[in-house]
Amino acid sequence: MPASVPTIVATSGGYRPGQRSRLEFNALVHHAVDRSGVHGRTPRLTYLGTASGDQDWRIASMHEAGRVAGFDVSALRLFTMPNVADIEAHLLAQDVVWVDGGSVANLLAVWRVHGLDEIFRRVWDAGVVLAGVSAGSICWFTGGTTDSFGPGLRPVTNGLGLLPYANGVHYDSESRRRPLVHELVGSGVLGETHCTDDGVGLVYEGTDLAEVVAERRDVAAYRVVRAADGAVQEERWQPRLLASA
Repeated sequence: MPASVPTIVATSGGYRPGQRSRLEFNALVHHAVDRSGVHGRTPRLTYLGTASGDQDWRIASMHEAGRVAGFDVSALRLFTMPNVADIEAHLLAQDVVWVDGGSVANLLAVWRVHGLDEIFRRVWDAGVVLAGVSAGSICWFTGGTTDSFGPGLRPVTNGLGLLPYANGVHYDSESRRRPLVHELVGSGVLGETHCTDDGVGLVYEGTDLAEVVAERRDVAAYRVVRAADGAVQEERWQPRLLASA
């Protein structure tokens, strides 16, 4: 069954080192599956590696992570052409769409060429959970900060806009992220911005924040806004710690 409301799980996490494989799905991916409401059958998750060019080794790692987790994992490739005849039908048949990190600027450009900007809105409305990490988090928002253009972080402002906020990822692990978010919010380049430390996920029902969750301790999420007097204000959101998957 689809999620009861359109749901997005936007994260700075989702993976952990595997015991017998390169990686395994961590609690944030499992929570996205839980949010889909699937029961009585194997959950279906499709992986999009567009932001890193649909690398074979990465896709193989996701299939292996799915086997360990007990998920039916498929991959939607767009390089060098779509690997399915009907992209929308493929996505609508899933419980969760998981989008990996990489270049969010390239991801958005390629998605728009293939009409995924419009397709994802319909898939979201149909109850398929949209989720991802880093670039796979920023894409659902109006924009955020990115290293898509080089080592120096820059703003990206052409996200899909399913969520009417900007997004900051890796807030605790990359020292340039927080000051740039504050600068961009203060100058009006970004509006209200929701940020995540590594291991934290933001869960939205429709466009409303429903909960903040984490797969590790001592991390948080943040809301950054520009006040009426022009000052930038940061509010800390304490997450609920998820059980280990």
